[in-house]
Amino acid sequence: MLAKTYGSAVQGVNAFIVTIEVTINKGTLLFIVGLPDNAVKESQQRVEAAIKHLGYDMPRQKVVVNLAPADVRKEGSAYDLPIALGILGASGQMNSEKLSEYVIMGELALDGMLRPVKGVLPIAIEARKKGFKGFILPKENETEAAIVNNLDVIGVENMKQAIDFFDGKLKIEPLRINTREIFQQNTNTYEADFADVQGQENIKRAMEIAAAGGHNIIMIGPPGAGKTMLAKRLPSILPPLTLHEALETTKIHSVAGKLAARSSLIANRPFRAPHHTISDVALVGGGGFPQPGEISLAHNGVLFLDELPEFKRTVLEVLRQPLEERRVTISRAKVSIDFPANFMLIASMNPCPCGYYNHPEKECVCAPGVVQRYLNKVSGPLLDRIDLHIEVTPVTFDEMTANRKSESSSQIRSRVVAARNIQTERFKKLNNNGASPIYCNAMMPSQMVKEICVISEAGKKLLKTAMEKLGLSARAYDRILKVSRTIADLNQSEDIKIEHLAEAIQYRSLDREGWAG
Repeated sequence: MLAKTYGSAVQGVNAFIVTIEVTINKGTLLFIVGLPDNAVKESQQRVEAAIKHLGYDMPRQKVVVNLAPADVRKEGSAYDLPIALGILGASGQMNSEKLSEYVIMGELALDGMLRPVKGVLPIAIEARKKGFKGFILPKENETEAAIVNNLDVIGVENMKQAIDFFDGKLKIEPLRINTREIFQQNTNTYEADFADVQGQENIKRAMEIAAAGGHNIIMIGPPGAGKTMLAKRLPSILPPLTLHEALETTKIHSVAGKLAARSSLIANRPFRAPHHTISDVALVGGGGFPQPGEISLAHNGVLFLDELPEFKRTVLEVLRQPLEERRVTISRAKVSIDFPANFMLIASMNPCPCGYYNHPEKECVCAPGVVQRYLNKVSGPLLDRIDLHIEVTPVTFDEMTANRKSESSSQIRSRVVAARNIQTERFKKLNNNGASPIYCNAMMPSQMVKEICVISEAGKKLLKTAMEKLGLSARAYDRILKVSRTIADLNQSEDIKIEHLAEAIQYRSLDREGWAG
């Protein structure tokens, strides 16, 4: 007898349906075919133990399990449940009539209990797209899958419940959740707030500009100046995620297995802060069966690289393409997969190995030339992709003990959202020409900068003088214009004024000749 169940495999951040065909004939042994990896092959032992533990019989005939399409590699233990139900259906021990109406996934324990699996959200999206009635999966994953509407999400704790469901002995109500309501409840609930930060008004202003224009930012300052504390608060002033962005972000975290148990939608912008010992594969993604890396997990959010010069040179260089293209392509011999990587980069670094170069009170003990060599660990092409360079100075005792109330993140966010709305209107027409969409000033290509960031003659003279006097490099020109456009948007100004240019010029510390001695 032949029985069919349906599972799914994830490739990149999308899923495709896998048909699991089970047939029982004369002979012995169990064969699993269709390019299974070791975890799938080992399912034989888990499936047999679970079937026996629940009081059913494991067929002592030739059992062939085919995972179609047979030319695509199948990975992981999530095929245990559909294989087990297929065997019981083919051997006539359970009703197999409704098996074809559901996508089934789950890892079996030896006693028949189900363990959670990864990639549930893209699988649920694909199941609805292919017209399946429902999705049967472990109870711990049901909240994540229930984000997808018009699909019956049936969470089961063990294989016995799944069998009884198909036999009509147990009625399980599909889980229904209001995705929009959950999204509204959880959005903009950040633990860290700018209201807690005393002093550092110039850094807060730079952060506001970076958030308003989507600009990458690097902070240079001594240990204990507050670089990490400020960076952690940046997501709280970014525009709230849209529902589409939230689903896109949740899909990536689902595929990577980073969602907490019984969690559903990621409603806040992610903040990822990998350690400087990270490998290039862990940062951009990869592996034999490509998985998303830290830059994809930071999609629609913030990637924070603390102590930037301590990262390996190869790790930093792989950032260059994703920063430009907003995606990362992982190519292997048999497959090429694109992962989204539209993130804001925040980096921080000490100005020198000892950390006290240019400190107002403590003296730097680094030898001549050491400061420049330390700075040179970060390549010019990478610095070229960072719009704002901010010098962070320590907070004074008077500022720390002041009773003055700082602006909250919600107050700053309101100005950021207003500036982003201006940019949305500006780029709306340009986004209809078939090219890659542009959402913020930081994404403007050079040709568009010339058209949109028009400055007066007085502004040109100021910019020329600044570049000559401060020794700014040519690469700083476009960056200054983009940042000045964002400052003008924050001030609700149609034109880029002298004061906007002047403020943008001061945010190019590392481009100044002689900055590092």
